Amino acid sequence: MPLSIISLLSFFLAAQPVFAQDASSSEDLASPTPISRSRVTSSSISTASVSVATPSGPQTVVLDYGSVLVTSIVGGSVVGGPRNDSTAAPSSASASPSSQSTSSGSLVAITGTNGNSNATATAGSRPRPSNTRPCNGHAELCNRKLSNVTMVVAHNSPFVVPHNAASNQVYPVLNQLEDGIRGLQFETHYPNATAGLSLCHTSCDLLDAGTLESYLTTVRGWLDTHPYEVIAIIMGNDNRVPPATYIEPFQNAGMLQYLYTPPKPNATLEDWPTLAQMILLNKRVVVMLDYLANQTEVPWLLDEFSYQWETPFSPTDPAFPCTAQRPSNQDDEVSRNKMYMANHNLNIDVELLGQSILIPAYTLLDEINAVSGNGSLGRNVDNCTAMWGRPPNWLLVDYYNFGNFNGSVFQAAADANGVSYNRNDCCGSAVASAAADTDIHKLAVSVFAAILSGCLLMF
Repeated sequence: MPLSIISLLSFFLAAQPVFAQDASSSEDLASPTPISRSRVTSSSISTASVSVATPSGPQTVVLDYGSVLVTSIVGGSVVGGPRNDSTAAPSSASASPSSQSTSSGSLVAITGTNGNSNATATAGSRPRPSNTRPCNGHAELCNRKLSNVTMVVAHNSPFVVPHNAASNQVYPVLNQLEDGIRGLQFETHYPNATAGLSLCHTSCDLLDAGTLESYLTTVRGWLDTHPYEVIAIIMGNDNRVPPATYIEPFQNAGMLQYLYTPPKPNATLEDWPTLAQMILLNKRVVVMLDYLANQTEVPWLLDEFSYQWETPFSPTDPAFPCTAQRPSNQDDEVSRNKMYMANHNLNIDVELLGQSILIPAYTLLDEINAVSGNGSLGRNVDNCTAMWGRPPNWLLVDYYNFGNFNGSVFQAAADANGVSYNRNDCCGSAVASAAADTDIHKLAVSVFAAILSGCLLMF
């Protein structure tokens, strides 16, 4: 139910956040029995010593996990391809950057500094050493399928406008990616043919963050300089435009080279490639559209709800139920075999001039984005894992830099993945973080003042 104006006043001015109750309280939110959030790992990776000449250099990647040819990204291009296990492993090989090599049960390392240089490769027999390059920041993730990894998603990533109540983030997309965001979610609007696809929140009159093409150009620049990172772009088609409308901004931004197309529609958990495979093929971006995607027309623009489902959208329940909401009426057995996104951006439902509107729960961000505690992201991951037998693939959050410490949302994801997290990696500079903290609380007061003023006009 929408909050009354008195309740809203209490919400903004309360000294104690609603999540501050003792975790042992009888009114505590659902707290499952402690469970392990460690991901399935591979036993096929060994660090035993083998006779392998490991190349060096900033553009070398040594990755071999039985199903992908070890290769390197040379001059922006990928050298290598899928492993052909029917081919006998050579004791040594030589390859140019444009060639492909295959081996059977062996490690092959190819190196080079530019597209014209030659590269050498040597092969050894199993067991094999682990890779020398991390995938999405962790070597442990390289051999995991995309469907077996948890990543943090910036809700409405482009909506970074100071003192605008329609904003959902503090830092722009480059900061988001540098800090560890690996999912970019946002609305797209088509105000007119001249403007093209634009990034607006609800209405371009309320918040206009520019064109989709400009935003994607920035993302592509980051991908160019971070060849071992896999990301997802999850878009809302708010004006229900034809899928072909999305081709031009992606093409003009130079993104097409990075876009991954699944080998078959409606991919299940087992159908997704490993992060290493996506990196080696240099197809490191998964793009999804919530409505009107047509993969016959645009193969790389995936119909989101054919590949994953979501928990309740724009949640107002601080318990964050992990039930499947979109697509509606999907069988549980189907849901268990698909990726899923936990929407963890709490909203407050308020009544203004007879209309119900949603605003972010600004004053509760530190609790919502925390690693543990009632209503926390960590608690939500635990609840979802208990319910579905595996952690969410995507953790969608507002203002990712807030929490019980800067970067706590990434700690929650690291815990789900069973890897470590360096708390010094997030978020922005100390000065910027302090300024962001001040701005968000000013915004909370400004939003309340605006709502209160609107209500007073009624009297």
